[in-house]
Amino acid sequence: MQQAPTIETARLLLRPHRLSDFPALHAMWTDPAIYRHITGKPSTPEESWARLLRYAGHWALMDYGYWAVEEKSSCRFIGEVGFADYHRDIDPPFGDTPELGWVLESQAHGKGYATEALRAIIAWGGANLQHPRTACMIAPENTASLHVAAKFGFIETGRTTYKGEPSIIFHRCKAS
Repeated sequence: MQQAPTIETARLLLRPHRLSDFPALHAMWTDPAIYRHITGKPSTPEESWARLLRYAGHWALMDYGYWAVEEKSSCRFIGEVGFADYHRDIDPPFGDTPELGWVLESQAHGKGYATEALRAIIAWGGANLQHPRTACMIAPENTASLHVAAKFGFIETGRTTYKGEPSIIFHRCKAS
């Protein structure tokens, strides 16, 4: 597989990233409501560009990755969801377990879009990923993402520090 397959939900189009997504992607990663729980600082244009390329690279090399999330009613890029292997320097390491992640621009928060998008990609993962489980890592103060993870059966399996910040590690069995 060379790029993300397109998945359509009631309100969203999950599709491969495009070069034209870069301005909206970068704007999202400079919004304090977004970066405060994930990177702790706004992304530079260079970091946002590397992120966009990393998404394409996952699909080319791993046969899974991230989707761009487009709101169907407006045709706007509103975020990203997907599976990744970041080789994070954490203890315990994720190993080859795909890490599920999601981020939506702040204007899209509170509309149920994360739940809708994750439902679709978790179904895709169940049919396409060979791994028996997935993982996710969430900052303890990110209550919205903690709530979303719980909806999908993610169970806390540990606490760690990543880049000097506390993080909670969760796992979800494929059958869940």
